[in-house]
Amino acid sequence: MQWRRPSFVMLVCGVFVLMHPPPSHAADAFRVSNGLTAFYTFEAERGDTIKDRSGNGKPLDLKIEKASAVAWGEGVLEVRSATKIESIGSAGKLVGQAKRANALTVEAWIKPRNTSQKGPARIVSLSNNSVQRNLTLGQEADHYQVRLRTTATSDNGLPETNSGTGKAETKLAHVVFTRASDGSVRFYVDGRQTASKKVSGTLANWDGDFPLVLVNERSLGRPWLGELHLVAIYSRALSGSDVSQNFRAGPNAGVDPHETQRLAMARAEQTFATKVAPLLARRCLECHDSTLKKGDLDLSHKLAALAGGESGRVIVPGSAESSLLWDQIESGDMPPQGPGLSAAERASVKGWIDGGAVWSIDRIDPAVYASNPGASDSWVQRLTTSEYIETVRSAVGVDISKEAKQMLPPDLRADGFSNTAYNLNVDLKHIEAYSQLAEKIVQQMDILEFSKRFSKSQSLNTDATARDLVAKTGEWLFRGPLDEREVSNYSGVLTAVASAGGSFEQGVGLMLEAMLQSPRFIYRIEQQPSGGGSQRVSDFELASRMSYILWGGPPDSELLKAAREGRLADEGRCRKEVERMLQDRRAVERSKQFATDWLNLNRLAHLQPNQKRYPQWTAELGRDMRDETLAYFEEVVWKQGRPLNELFDAQFTYATPRLAKHYGLKPQGDGLRRYDLSDQPARGGLLTQGSVLTIGGDDASMVTRGLFVMRDLLRGVMGAPPPGVDTTPVPPKPGVTHRDVAEDRIRSESCGGCHIKFEPLAFGLEPFDGLGAFHRQDEFGNALRSDGQLVIPGKAKPQKYETPAELMKLLSSSDRVRQTLTWKVTQFALGRPLGARDATEVQRIHQAASTAGGRYTDLITAVVMSDLVQEARSPDEP
Repeated sequence: MQWRRPSFVMLVCGVFVLMHPPPSHAADAFRVSNGLTAFYTFEAERGDTIKDRSGNGKPLDLKIEKASAVAWGEGVLEVRSATKIESIGSAGKLVGQAKRANALTVEAWIKPRNTSQKGPARIVSLSNNSVQRNLTLGQEADHYQVRLRTTATSDNGLPETNSGTGKAETKLAHVVFTRASDGSVRFYVDGRQTASKKVSGTLANWDGDFPLVLVNERSLGRPWLGELHLVAIYSRALSGSDVSQNFRAGPNAGVDPHETQRLAMARAEQTFATKVAPLLARRCLECHDSTLKKGDLDLSHKLAALAGGESGRVIVPGSAESSLLWDQIESGDMPPQGPGLSAAERASVKGWIDGGAVWSIDRIDPAVYASNPGASDSWVQRLTTSEYIETVRSAVGVDISKEAKQMLPPDLRADGFSNTAYNLNVDLKHIEAYSQLAEKIVQQMDILEFSKRFSKSQSLNTDATARDLVAKTGEWLFRGPLDEREVSNYSGVLTAVASAGGSFEQGVGLMLEAMLQSPRFIYRIEQQPSGGGSQRVSDFELASRMSYILWGGPPDSELLKAAREGRLADEGRCRKEVERMLQDRRAVERSKQFATDWLNLNRLAHLQPNQKRYPQWTAELGRDMRDETLAYFEEVVWKQGRPLNELFDAQFTYATPRLAKHYGLKPQGDGLRRYDLSDQPARGGLLTQGSVLTIGGDDASMVTRGLFVMRDLLRGVMGAPPPGVDTTPVPPKPGVTHRDVAEDRIRSESCGGCHIKFEPLAFGLEPFDGLGAFHRQDEFGNALRSDGQLVIPGKAKPQKYETPAELMKLLSSSDRVRQTLTWKVTQFALGRPLGARDATEVQRIHQAASTAGGRYTDLITAVVMSDLVQEARSPDEP
């Protein structure tokens, strides 16, 4: 980047960052950078191209049409005669982000040539010609003027907003126009607010094909003459303090170097997470992980890798040529087996080392790179059945749970959860069910009472009344504003009923029925970000993300109001909303939906053990097991507010008399009661509850239980058995227990390589039968053992245990288990599997939650406040 003032380079965390000394006159040297979408300064480049220096997605560079009409100065472009400076291509990036946020800011440091320019003379314009525009900042004689198109204005952005007379003078001025998502617009000149008003409507009708044009209209005829010192466009409304900071910084200040550093670091971290770490995981860790460490080199951990091996340092940040790792790759000696790295892979490694060898993940975890190909991809999310039920209840006050569960096809688990977006398909049965359910919902509503929330009038005499009712009702039901086409379509339902002589109640009922089966109600639809990179989601989209993550339902009126007013863009205010929402009972129920999915508790309703082996089994006992786990989860997580990892060894449980008897406990009374387990060394924690132990099936399979511990608690990776392998369980017999059979498999040359990784994890659970009852001996009189060893992925040494209680404590104290909980909660919150692109941010979430205490509320707050929720990725982002 070229800046007017001298700069110096600083190495921060392995990344070279350009630092800019503050102007001597500035009280605050740097500009506000949050939300910056386009940024133009005017260095003495002596060319016809003006670079977009925002760093936001694909640059929107500008081209000077008539170079002879301008003169370059030091940090200024003087426009001496009529020309135009137009973007190279459409300004879709700016339009898309403004529409998402329903807010924007246009800022310019300018010096008009005179105070007689009219038209208004265009300074900054997003337009097609003199009568079709999204936005124009212009000069009209002695004042500045903005024409802003919304769904409530003309295509020409009229009526305009003026800065106030006498504000345009022939001197250098700082001019700012802001538009908040609630329609509030403000003018600032030289740091002082000069005008404010409301411009109703939304930016939904902005045209993404219009270019960005400076100093004229695209079609010419509205030239502006004077000096350009700086032009910036933001996808949010700057606050008064933001405007003051930019004014104090002056026309020569660049982007805040901290923001530059953050963006540079984010790019470097993503390069490592998405290109280098997967490469190391696939091609290097087979020999150089923490267990094998061939040549005493461990490339799976940051500190170990940078420390090097028996040959010394292998990675020299900033110099691939000095790095032994690169030397071995370039020569073809690494990897020793299989084909060498491709040219693209070698370039990635060399570029990474030369760029400072930023290592954004503490440990390269094979589990991250073994996920399915769709990991990290974003999908449009259909409401699950439980979310649909809660959305209807919260939106219109109707309990449709019984009918919805009967009519809608069940949501099937994928990647461990039933809310995985790519698996939430819609077929003809769904369509028919939603149509019938919409009719049933409206039949149960008090339509007139409901409509009073959005309209004082209960008449359809005017189109304006109908449109206003539709817009307000639609914003509530669709969790965000409607565009003009939607308003017209639903208003047409009302006017059609009115013209046919129908009543207000009939018209609104039909409109509601149509809305309740609309894709915008059934899906959580968001606008697709464009322009590359990550972009902040709009306030309405963020409100919807927050409410479905925290509540499993739609935003309430308070959250929608915060979105409408643009308050969620402020981190502090957003965090306060999260704190408020976590006090609501819906947050508890949502967390229990997570536990239900994670532990697959719904399978208990369909469990059918062998009645000869387990005559005590009843469907009621299965319900008791499910209720036990959810009551225990709520007690640990919410009532006691303990860290999530303590779910594995808390010394109590909840049981009915029937379940207590099954566990060998003395029943204490009717219903679900709390039982102290401090004197029960075999009980205590999730893994000793019947809801989890039944995962092993009738035979209490060590394979199934071990895989559960490995995959769902330790995030270990294990593929499917080879084709043709006989996986029929080998039954125990006199003198041979399940553990004996497992140990034979582990000793087997063909099976042991895999089975040793997971079956020992279940050894401590051998005394529990297929239904979770505890026994000292099996049905053949064989003594059962509970000793074993816990092997944590990424750890070289196993940890021994003697009893189930010791196993539970090892799990509870394992940071690997805590990390797994972070990944599981984050996956459930996002509704999609996680992959390499998410790894760095999930690590930050884990660190933030752990620092705050490791409770569920800490973790879910860290998830909501993370970039994974606050931002949306463009499809072309790596």
